[in-house]
Amino acid sequence: MNAMIFAAGLGTRLRPLTDTMPKAMVPFMGKPLLWHAIKSVEKAGARKVVVNVHHFADKIIDYLKSEKWNSEIVISDEKDKLLDTGGGIVNALPLFNPDEPVIIRNADIVTSFELNRLVESHKMNNSDATLLVMHRQSSRYLIFDDDMRMCGWKNVNTGEKIMFSNCTDETDLGFCGIHVINYDYIRAMGDVRKFSIIEGYLSTGKQRLIKGLKLENDIDWFDVGSVTKLNEAEEFYKNRK
Repeated sequence: MNAMIFAAGLGTRLRPLTDTMPKAMVPFMGKPLLWHAIKSVEKAGARKVVVNVHHFADKIIDYLKSEKWNSEIVISDEKDKLLDTGGGIVNALPLFNPDEPVIIRNADIVTSFELNRLVESHKMNNSDATLLVMHRQSSRYLIFDDDMRMCGWKNVNTGEKIMFSNCTDETDLGFCGIHVINYDYIRAMGDVRKFSIIEGYLSTGKQRLIKGLKLENDIDWFDVGSVTKLNEAEEFYKNRK
């Protein structure tokens, strides 16, 4: 099993913390966010973990070398140009073990959800991609049918809506920043260029099986990409302990 951690972002919403460190190295509960992200994919069975780097890349590389991991850690270098999520995945394709699925997650997501459940759902449904989703407030939603097959996307602020297949009983769900995608699906997305993975799913979804797995209401999930959310998550976990 492969995995990829997005650690290349500038982390502008986490300033001033990210004025001196990359977003993935911001501390959470005494450990960098990157540590938590890697441990979560290792627990789900990943034996090869790709980490993309750009902002303060050397600090991430030095940290990864300083720790002992239960997987092989490989760097995907985006120091010259940020490629966004889709471009980052395609750029990392030669680094993955061929023909094995890839668990992909943002470094700034904190959750107690066990990622092996997402992998199991992906394999059971024989999906091309499986996205962790939930009911939450957002300006952009993925659209699923009553069988949790993705069929589109919409932006509630602009009114923009993209549908790539017919969808009865539409359900709008927010993407949780964690997904599993097949190796051959990444290869089919074409050459390395800058694009978001959601854009990739929308442009290819008609020919592919993209499923959603809904996060239960009793499972915690935090996007800690801002200082406010980071503090909220830390307070939540401290109180839970």
